[in-house]
Amino acid sequence: MIDLQDIRYVRVGTADLDSAIAFGTDILGLQLVGREGKSAYFRSDKVEVRGDTRDHTLVYTEGDPADHRIGFELKDPSKIDAVASALDDAGFPVRAGTPEECVSRRVRDLVMATDPSGNNIEIVGRPYHSGVRYYPGRDAGVTEFSHIGMFSTDANRDEAFWTGVFNARVSDWVGEAPFFRINTVHHSLVLFPSNRSGIQHINHQVEDLDDVMKSYYFLKQQGVRIVWGPGRHPVSTAIMVYFEGPDGVTYEYSVGVKHILPEQEATYRPRQFPPEKFSLCMWGSEPGFGVEASDAETTEPVAHAV
Repeated sequence: MIDLQDIRYVRVGTADLDSAIAFGTDILGLQLVGREGKSAYFRSDKVEVRGDTRDHTLVYTEGDPADHRIGFELKDPSKIDAVASALDDAGFPVRAGTPEECVSRRVRDLVMATDPSGNNIEIVGRPYHSGVRYYPGRDAGVTEFSHIGMFSTDANRDEAFWTGVFNARVSDWVGEAPFFRINTVHHSLVLFPSNRSGIQHINHQVEDLDDVMKSYYFLKQQGVRIVWGPGRHPVSTAIMVYFEGPDGVTYEYSVGVKHILPEQEATYRPRQFPPEKFSLCMWGSEPGFGVEASDAETTEPVAHAV
């Protein structure tokens, strides 16, 4: 089994890099730490939250907006070769990152593969850290990059992949959507049933409820489409607001996410929530995520939420 430490970064293709940079700084409130060629790098983590600062957590890359890549940090970087063998043995071909790709990811080692749905996943060893404080683009109260939602063409199959090949554990289900933890956070990864792959949403944690509400009003004033919330998730207890970003990617601010501590692991049992409104938000807020016509026959309403 491959032991992951944490989700490390997301790389998102964009048709307009300049507009994406403006969104990352002026709307999301992240710090632009570099623009190199066709890529722009952003940071979001405060040193007091994690005890260190990741070199970057979000990259916008000029190109195909459907090009989404998710980086996960390996717990023991000396086992990077074993990762490649484990994925190959499980039937998922891998390739080692080139020196140029390692430089672009700010890592020493890189293994690239796809999950059963075709999502691009990257396992990294010895990722770079920065000794510089996080300086936000605007004061959105962002404390850290926390989790992502990914589309899955078969949630049950992909659940077996993440829990069998990797050390992900199911925290809860809403309908057919599994919520996975890698460390103590209730979920670092969520799979949403669909007929395609890609990133469904990107989450950043903020300091408190006031930050969620201030951003809600700020986003509305800036003409950013609110797609869900404010509300509160029963599965994780987090208070949230979701909004639309460049190239159709949805972003979330939330606060108060549940943690499952090491001493609780032995007795914790995942819960099954039905695919209904109050499983998504205990306040009754309903998601406004668009359902594609091609998804309509295969996707429950819950697939575009949480």
